[in-house]
Amino acid sequence: MASRPMNDDEVLNEMNKMVAFIKQEAMEKAREIRVKADEEFAIEKAKLVKQEQQAIDAQYEKKRKGAEVAQKIAQSTLTNKSRLKLLHRREEHLQDLFSTSRSSVLALAKDEGRYVQFLEGVIVQGFLQVMEPSTTIHVRARDVDLAGQAAAGAAETYKQLSGREMKFEVEGSLAEDGAGGVKLVSGSRRITLDNTLDERLRLLEDRMLPEIRHDLFGANPNRKFYT
Repeated sequence: MASRPMNDDEVLNEMNKMVAFIKQEAMEKAREIRVKADEEFAIEKAKLVKQEQQAIDAQYEKKRKGAEVAQKIAQSTLTNKSRLKLLHRREEHLQDLFSTSRSSVLALAKDEGRYVQFLEGVIVQGFLQVMEPSTTIHVRARDVDLAGQAAAGAAETYKQLSGREMKFEVEGSLAEDGAGGVKLVSGSRRITLDNTLDERLRLLEDRMLPEIRHDLFGANPNRKFYT
């Protein structure tokens, strides 16, 4: 049986079916595209969020480390300032102590009896170290007479101890602003002995300084070796 041609209503009905099918296919395809797009957007969003979070974390870590470094620098600076201030105060204290010692030394030179006895003692020491026939004794100009008196007694003591004679000259050549004492130069000028009060005080300060520091401020925690 031969098929008959479709009339207009049938054609329109078939076309509507085809349009509906195509529309359905398009909607499903669009839904798939939208779902795919949403998935890719979510993935990209998560990636961007993670990148931004990592960037923020890195920036925070950088600032945190910078703050730690700044705090350590500030703490170190403060510690150094405190240490320097403490050292300065200690040095002032030591200088006050040495100043008191120098005052005592100056007082010795003003006590004629004690001073002559001191001069005689250091001159005897000098004679025994020089051990030459003659010596020049240098003192302050104001001490020439006292030194001559002390040297005479020292020469007698030296003769008793060594059995030798000592010729001496006294010259007032030392600085007047010094604390006193004597400087001996052997006759051959090969030996010079500085027994001035200033030099003896300086040597005593150098020798006693570690012990004084220990007594005043305690042991140094940074010092490992002691002689």
